[in-house]
Amino acid sequence: MRLGILGTADIAFRRFLPALSKCDGITYVGVASRTPQKGEKFREAFGGEVYESYDALIADKSIDAVYVPLPPALHFEWGKKVLEAGKHLLMEKPFTTNLHDTEQLLKLAEEKGLAVHENYMFLYHSQLAKIKQMIADGTLGEIRLYRMSFGFPMRSQGDFRYNKELGGGALLDCGGYPVRLALEMLGDTAKVVHSKLVQPEGFGVDLYGSAVMENDAGEVAQLSFGMDNAYQCQLEVWSSKATLIAPRIFTAGDGVKPSLILRTSSDESKIELDADDQFLHSMQVFANKVFEIPMQSDDIFMQSSMMQEIMEKN
Repeated sequence: MRLGILGTADIAFRRFLPALSKCDGITYVGVASRTPQKGEKFREAFGGEVYESYDALIADKSIDAVYVPLPPALHFEWGKKVLEAGKHLLMEKPFTTNLHDTEQLLKLAEEKGLAVHENYMFLYHSQLAKIKQMIADGTLGEIRLYRMSFGFPMRSQGDFRYNKELGGGALLDCGGYPVRLALEMLGDTAKVVHSKLVQPEGFGVDLYGSAVMENDAGEVAQLSFGMDNAYQCQLEVWSSKATLIAPRIFTAGDGVKPSLILRTSSDESKIELDADDQFLHSMQVFANKVFEIPMQSDDIFMQSSMMQEIMEKN
């Protein structure tokens, strides 16, 4: 599968292309850049062509799939063009900024028999599999509560995350991570029962927020997120026998050895885990959707539905 990239986003340069070089079945073709100097930076580091426009890359008949790491407000427009051109779509999160747009892209992909994938990489890190195993085998006892939090300090003034026109806002950026993790832990019957998004005076987007989700079994997840917060990137599983904490649940990149903290009423221990390449695994899942596994997009629809519920219940 020959893949091109729309735009010279930092995540594409720092994370995506290094992982892609290790991914079987996908070949990097080139990047589309409206700024020649940024495109040349990609070519010098990774080779490939530099296309002078997004449309030019999409029009290249030799390209089978396109990675879209553009600001969220541009995802629907360019995702639609990618699919209309008959190319598989690897979309950086969030898939779109609203449920209606997501449904349109998913319907188009289904009609054309194309694979789509939303790039929440943390789902494919081995630490999450370890946590699920500890829950399933009874190590923690009965689940009482999940807590998921992801936030970071204020970024530069020109960052797209604080620009409403570009699809900014804490929910669409860092909030999507705990939402997706809550879906993973609560399952298909998850629903939003409460949400709060805070937009301070002088800002055009929400800077921080919270939500509560629940499933039919009565399990509850408390979510918090923010873009003007002390850094936090954590899952806490509070159970009848113990509390399990994963302090790097979302951002344990290639080379990082995460650890889990297991607390009981009388003891605390640390479980050291192996490093893993979650970005690589996410790309492999995308490739499998194209080559091997029947194409499914229920997870993308559910994620977009939960995000929409949080917006509406606010």
